[in-house]
Amino acid sequence: MPQLTAGDMAPAFTLPDQNGTQRTDEEFRGSWVILYFYPKDNTSACTAEALAFSAIYEELAEFGVPVIGISPDTVESHQKFVNKHDLHLTLLADPSHGVIEEFGVWVQKKMYGREYMGVERSTFLINPEGVIADIWHKVKVKDHIEAVSSRLHELMAEEKH
Repeated sequence: MPQLTAGDMAPAFTLPDQNGTQRTDEEFRGSWVILYFYPKDNTSACTAEALAFSAIYEELAEFGVPVIGISPDTVESHQKFVNKHDLHLTLLADPSHGVIEEFGVWVQKKMYGREYMGVERSTFLINPEGVIADIWHKVKVKDHIEAVSSRLHELMAEEKH
């Protein structure tokens, strides 16, 4: 599958959130969206990333910008993760990794010499029309949320001109 790039339409999705409610990309049309993919609930980097996105929730909510995380974890796992860390995010469950594959972030990884398929930590900034405005692949959590927030504000300011 060809790699998505800025300017491409974001793939459509319908997945259950941490409460089991089916959520679709259509409901987020009309606002900017931060869509991020992460490997696993309750692992150190994934928890740090979720907490960092949660920390800017209020600021983003002022602009009507939802933060949506997608991982292969189950609805139940997401629910525990959200409750344990008091997260202010929408987490979508994609155990069959269909949407993860559509976004091109189900990749071959290597750890301790072992190769396996998994989620490449990635963030997509999607504009109100559903077009990908920017992408970060192989994300390192440190300073990432600030970079995404800064880029979002930059693009929103351009939009007003």
